[in-house]
Amino acid sequence: MQAKETLFADLVQGRAQQFQVPLYQRTYSWTEKHLAQLWSDILEQVELLECGEKASTHFLGSVVLAPSPQNEATFPRWLVVDGQQRLTTISLALAAIRDHIATAQPGEAERIDEDYLINKRKGDNDRFRLLPTQADRPHYAAQIRGTRDGQAAGDNIAAAYRFFRRKLVEAADPAEPQDVLRIEQAITSRLALVSVTAERGDNVHRIFESLNNTGLKLSQADLLRNYLFMRLPSRGEHVYETYWLPLQDSLSNNELEQLMWLQLVLDGDDRVRRQDLYAAQQQRFERGEVNEDEIEAYIKELHRRSVHFRRMIRPEEEPDASVRAHLRRLDDWQAAVTYPALMLLLDRRERGEIDSAETARAMSYVESFLVRRTICRVPTNNLNRIFQSVPAQLPLDVPLADGLHQLLSATNRFWPDDDELREKIRVAPFYQYGRWHQRRLVLQRLEESYEHPEPVDFAAAQLTIEHVMPQSAGAEWMEMLSEDAADGESPQDLHSRLQHTLGNLTLTAVNSELSNHPFERKQDLLRSSHLEMNRRIAATERWGAKEILSRGDDLAEIAVGLWPAPLRGVGRAERSRDWQLAHEVLAALPHGTWTSYGDLAAYIGSGAQAVGSHLASTEGLVNAYRVLNADGKVSDGFRWTPQSPGGDVRALLSADGIHFTLSGAADPAQRLTSDDLALLLSNPDDGSAEEEEPAERTAQNQEVETRADRFFRQLAADDSAKTVAAVRALLSRWEEVGGWTGHGSGHVTTSAFLMLGAEGGPGHGIWPLVLYPGSERGGSAEVVFQHLAAREPFTDRTLRAALLDRFNAMEGVDIPEGKLELRPSFRLSLLENDRNRELLSEALTWFRDRWENRDAS
Repeated sequence: MQAKETLFADLVQGRAQQFQVPLYQRTYSWTEKHLAQLWSDILEQVELLECGEKASTHFLGSVVLAPSPQNEATFPRWLVVDGQQRLTTISLALAAIRDHIATAQPGEAERIDEDYLINKRKGDNDRFRLLPTQADRPHYAAQIRGTRDGQAAGDNIAAAYRFFRRKLVEAADPAEPQDVLRIEQAITSRLALVSVTAERGDNVHRIFESLNNTGLKLSQADLLRNYLFMRLPSRGEHVYETYWLPLQDSLSNNELEQLMWLQLVLDGDDRVRRQDLYAAQQQRFERGEVNEDEIEAYIKELHRRSVHFRRMIRPEEEPDASVRAHLRRLDDWQAAVTYPALMLLLDRRERGEIDSAETARAMSYVESFLVRRTICRVPTNNLNRIFQSVPAQLPLDVPLADGLHQLLSATNRFWPDDDELREKIRVAPFYQYGRWHQRRLVLQRLEESYEHPEPVDFAAAQLTIEHVMPQSAGAEWMEMLSEDAADGESPQDLHSRLQHTLGNLTLTAVNSELSNHPFERKQDLLRSSHLEMNRRIAATERWGAKEILSRGDDLAEIAVGLWPAPLRGVGRAERSRDWQLAHEVLAALPHGTWTSYGDLAAYIGSGAQAVGSHLASTEGLVNAYRVLNADGKVSDGFRWTPQSPGGDVRALLSADGIHFTLSGAADPAQRLTSDDLALLLSNPDDGSAEEEEPAERTAQNQEVETRADRFFRQLAADDSAKTVAAVRALLSRWEEVGGWTGHGSGHVTTSAFLMLGAEGGPGHGIWPLVLYPGSERGGSAEVVFQHLAAREPFTDRTLRAALLDRFNAMEGVDIPEGKLELRPSFRLSLLENDRNRELLSEALTWFRDRWENRDAS
């Protein structure tokens, strides 16, 4: 057999040929569920085409072909051993497109017919490029010929054709129109197939049986788990016991798979489908050299995020009451579609970027977005795309909750405003739209807004939705409505118009008792209810059109207060992951430096794999080749873009001043971390680079002495007594040559600034070093080149380079020249060496001299 990847257009276009479905194949059996999934895949590819993205095609499945016994040299015929469901469905979709555009674009319709559906110069059955089994043949022929009279009610082929015709009409919605020919392009040129062609003599029945066996299929989570642990030869047992087993014990396989998919989305892959999880994550890993560090880091991150995931699916695990209430309502709504946004919020809260109050506020926008759309009858078919794109499209220049509010308010998100909400509550048949449990939850939330002193336990109460004016209204009801009817409207028409509106609906546990009784009887039952909304209805003297509309208006005002409105004047949402920021920082990489995919990803708030994909697919990026794997090697998946000049990457890196170790890795000392990258584009005087400032020193300032004591106590906690003594000796020497020591105000970790000039902080002095205690490797001395670059006389780069040379004279210090605009550091333990301490003191004295003579010309 021969196998190759192909497209539908490549498979069927060209010379006259026919694909015959053999007798042993089952009849066409795709249901609307299968069709809806395919349509979703098609629209996803249409969106990618409209964005101009050269993304990989979507894999649809396999087609196995064998030469037909009726094969002719001039008219090839193929038996469709496997894949007839796919080929039939695609052909019916194209027939629907042909017919959809036949009037407006007859030439295009004829092209589609001749390219994909028929053999123009053939007759009878040979006219069809695809020939189904005998049982399906007349139904299929009716769609292709356009003679669809007398279709059987249970005809799956006709049902599929009608499905696509319906979807094409929906696609022509003026609010968000789709280009029909773009849909055709997505079907024929973006859905990939693996074509397996058997040769004469191959047992096609055996092939068919092996492809359609009933073995247990591995899930995406199973496949990915196997992939991960196959690549953990030395750490597998530890990682499994520490991280994976708790994950597996706390989540079902389906939940674990969902968590893995969400991690991909949060890391920047906002278009990945859950069924493509394994292939997408595998592709991400294999863009670089997969090592155990990366695999373990991925599993640890899954373990961390599993806490957030469990709080979404089990809101009782959330400690904050306000956030828990939102999570519970969204869980009751069955709003799994919102998980990307909720996971993002919980992740940012854990990172300290927002607090619980802001998290709850942001969740209120998510809840409002869903509820208002339901009340206003906005279709739900694009919700997956909307929320999956939140991590990539969230504005970066506003606080998180405000950014989410802004994003969901975009005109192409269709979040109804207050005016539309009021109108729909007043007149729309709420009872006829959406899922029943969501309608119930809307009424439940409205009831909760009354804040009854003895609220109903909705979890325990068996409440259903009741029509106050019944759906089957008797004579007494019609007589009341006749009093309200106006402008020639009959009581029956008034009843039909108002019966399903929100103003006529309530919750009750005695629905069957209320039934179709007159209002007077219902009043007695509603008056005894524990629900405040029912008591208010019971307090009304009658229940006609005026009362229903008035209650609808009252509920609308409550709804406006409960569910926040979208912002006004927000345009269409566009992809806003700040790739421009990545481009700018790459262009700013100093000579002699490199960075990693992970460092760049951390800087822009993306994922390493997403960064790799972006760099590989974007033309004209400066210094893209200077982004390496974490171990300093060129990624195996690195490819020059088509229009780039290309060349040997290592040679280019060497020309850029990057050195290589004996193992072929870029010098780790020349690597820029995410913090370094942030410094490249920051203003050294805007305060963003300083976590704290040196405090003023006065002889009697007890607070400074306390800070100094704290600094040395923290230093002694992680460094040897010899290092602490060496630091004391250095600071003493510094003060002997005219400097002074200012200590940072941090209560967790403090610091020591080696200061010159007036004792009034950074605006009045200068410092070359900041000493920090505490880390796994002990204290460090940070050389503040970035600070010096904005202060005379060290704006002169040659002076900073001379200072660098003096620091590098110390044994164990090797700061690359590329970091002359950054804040590199070395270990304080190096000062235990007497010669190093002497060299550093000489360097500091030289620094003092340059600064004191800064005005000399």
